[in-house]
Amino acid sequence: MDHNLIQTLGALKNAGYTSLSVKEELRKNLITQLQNKAAGFKGIVGYDETVIPELQTAILSRHNILLLGLRGQAKTRIARLMVNLLDEYVPYITGSEIFDDPLNPISWFGRDIISRMGEDTPVSWLHRSERYTEKLATPDVTVADLIGDVDPIKAAAMKLTYNDERVIHFGLIPRAHRGIFVINELPDLQARIQVSLFNMLQEKDIQIRGFKLRLPLDVQFVFTANPEDYTNRGSIVTPLKDRIESQILTHYPQTIAISRKITFQEARVTEEQLQRVEVDGLVKDLIEQIAFEARKSEYIDQKSGVSARLTISAYENLISFAERRVLVSGEERTAVRLADLIGIIPAITGKIELVYEGEMEGPAKIAGTLTGKAIKALFPIYFPDPEKIKKSKGKNPYQEITDWFTEGYTMAITDDMTNAEYEAELMKVNGLYDLAKRFHHTLSAAQILLLMEFILHGLAEHSQLSKKFLTGGFSFADMFDSLFTAGSDEDDIDFT
Repeated sequence: MDHNLIQTLGALKNAGYTSLSVKEELRKNLITQLQNKAAGFKGIVGYDETVIPELQTAILSRHNILLLGLRGQAKTRIARLMVNLLDEYVPYITGSEIFDDPLNPISWFGRDIISRMGEDTPVSWLHRSERYTEKLATPDVTVADLIGDVDPIKAAAMKLTYNDERVIHFGLIPRAHRGIFVINELPDLQARIQVSLFNMLQEKDIQIRGFKLRLPLDVQFVFTANPEDYTNRGSIVTPLKDRIESQILTHYPQTIAISRKITFQEARVTEEQLQRVEVDGLVKDLIEQIAFEARKSEYIDQKSGVSARLTISAYENLISFAERRVLVSGEERTAVRLADLIGIIPAITGKIELVYEGEMEGPAKIAGTLTGKAIKALFPIYFPDPEKIKKSKGKNPYQEITDWFTEGYTMAITDDMTNAEYEAELMKVNGLYDLAKRFHHTLSAAQILLLMEFILHGLAEHSQLSKKFLTGGFSFADMFDSLFTAGSDEDDIDFT
């Protein structure tokens, strides 16, 4: 149907147009999508076997939906993508505030114009992108914001009394008629405001002050909420929750691979940055592992959650931190180093909510602890597990390295080192290059250097070397000697 050719109610009827409710429309288009095995909800990763099937079931059932999950679990994005299941264009009576269906008008304006103009009633077309309304719930939201109120200026200008339907100023929900209306963070709405939604979900009534008004609104409601809100800020009143037919639980990525895919999809990294900075898969996995460690840390409030935005921001910071080194040194290109993990601390501290014990430790120190745990978790994937070697009492592949430090040598990797200085510092440690090359002989020179640095961090996390945070990097020394020199380095960062 060419909507450009249909400009009147008569032409619409002659074209054989049939009206559908918004929920029937969503259902119809989802059925077509499923039958054609077309990809829906593009960009949503990790929910193919959990959230998406439940969401599709709710749409097929024509349900209002509550997406319940911790922050950073793509709840709002899912709601926004439901717009793609609407028809591309739908007709409405030209000039209608609530986009009246020409075949089924519900407002005074719509009924009046059809009674006067009949088949000549002008018809316009609404694109699906304009049929989505979103409101963040805050304590100051009023019934007038959502439902509407009497407009005294309109009454005076039109010389109408307050009991005339034409003096009503419609709120957000009536204006979302024939579309999708999303309320984010539903528990933040005051209980009396939530009560005003009861009839809209079930009887389709709206009540504005003393008006005896019944508007059979056609709206697909989607609500989002964080379980934390039920105890800390507010709650969803029970009768309202009872009227929301489907509650769908979201979750964080269940594997490193899925988490990594989300990060690279969402991270804002320019082509210019990618030309200057090389990022190895090991570092990418470490970024994701930090989030996994945070989601089980006793220092972090797990009710608040650890958003997927942590890894996205951390990855962006990591690239920028290495890029800054290139710009300062004048070199053309560099590879991300583990010392660059210093640069992601601001991205971590801004994304975690600490419990009391964590506050005592300090957010920056917790960020360093999470980074260390991530290194320790991934280390056995690349090299023999030092813990197992210690228990088996077999040949220790790290002996030559630890012996070099035992002889009193120390070394440091900082972010301001040139590529040549970085390589020279790593190469001076006896046995370090040979060990990295022995287990990963096919990798590039830059990757081998990264693994050499990774070995030092891994040994430090397994208490076989001492590691100190420096301004812009790390230093390594013998574990035993460090007991007598702890606190003597003026460059140490005070994480407390």
